[in-house]
Amino acid sequence: MSFDGKKYELVLDDSIVFYGRTLYRIRALKAFHDVEPSALGGYIESEDNLSQDGDCWVYSGSMVFDQAQVLENAMVYGGAKVYGHALVRDSARVYNCAKIYGSAHIGDGAWVSGYVRICGSVQIYGDSRVFIASTSGMICESGQEEEL
Repeated sequence: MSFDGKKYELVLDDSIVFYGRTLYRIRALKAFHDVEPSALGGYIESEDNLSQDGDCWVYSGSMVFDQAQVLENAMVYGGAKVYGHALVRDSARVYNCAKIYGSAHIGDGAWVSGYVRICGSVQIYGDSRVFIASTSGMICESGQEEEL
C-alpha cells in the first residue's frame, strides 16, 4: 500500500466545525516519534497546517487551523489551539490548553503550556518555558488580543 511518502492523512468522515471552519481529524499512516500507524490525532483544517516531514504532530484533543503551521519536530497536544498565521517549529511543544495565534512564532526547544495565549508578533525561541497554571495569562502585542 503506497501513501506517496505521507505520514498522515485527513479523515474526511471525522470532522468538526469550529467557528465556521471545517477541521478534519488526522490519522497516522506510518510510525514516527511516539505515534503508531493508524493512530488518530487532533484536528487540522488542511494539510497546509501540518508538515508531512519530520516528527511534528497534532495530538488528539488539539487543533491547528487558518494559515497556522506546525513543522519539523514540533508537537501540539493537551487541548492546545494554534491558528491565525502562527508558526510552531523545530522541537517546540505547545500543550495544556495553550493558544498560539496572530503571527506568533514558537521554535527551537521552547515549551508553552497552560491557560496562556501567545499572540501578535511575539516570538519565543531557545529553551524558553512559558507556563501558566492559573486561569489565564496573555503575552500579546497591544491590540492583538482575541477570544476563541
